[in-house]
Amino acid sequence: MAGNKVSRRERIKQGIRKRISGSTERPRLSVYRSNKGIYAQVIDDKAGITLVSASSLAKDFSVSGNKVEQSKAVGKLIAEKALAAGISKVVFDRNGYLYHGRVKSLADGAREAGLDF
Repeated sequence: MAGNKVSRRERIKQGIRKRISGSTERPRLSVYRSNKGIYAQVIDDKAGITLVSASSLAKDFSVSGNKVEQSKAVGKLIAEKALAAGISKVVFDRNGYLYHGRVKSLADGAREAGLDF
């Protein structure tokens, strides 16, 4: 069963990545969700580099609460870092996850902090 679930998410992810690509003007905001934390990266796919990243497991991250609240705080943190780096518009890559729960909370936090997508 676990193999089917993972392969299903990979298939969905590949379909999303066919349509979405980050550029220098509008990089890609990629979300990765694990059981313990949530991670976000702003990626320029043309150059192949990560411009900004944030995680709920980073040493400087100190928000307590449930995972949804932590995800919203990571969204705000990634937006602040991106705006400081001169990035205001991104393309959202949910990475094969449903746009619900922690992924939606991260996106809402990033939008509230001023990121446009």
